Amino acid sequence: MFKVFNIALAGVLAAGTATAGVVTYVSPEVVAIEEPVMMGAGSGMWLIPLLAIALILLVSNNKQPA
Repeated sequence: MFKVFNIALAGVLAAGTATAGVVTYVSPEVVAIEEPVMMGAGSGMWLIPLLAIALILLVSNNKQPA
């Protein structure tokens, strides 16, 4: 009787130690949220409307000799 109990206990302990190394913590994957990129949002983009206004004023103020 004790022989069967010892064999069963050895089997349970062997199965417990065999699966102990398998259970590991897997950290959740971090999802990177990307911000939408505005096209043409550079630091010099404000110069284009300013240049257009300056050219319009330059052309409108240019007096042609008769």
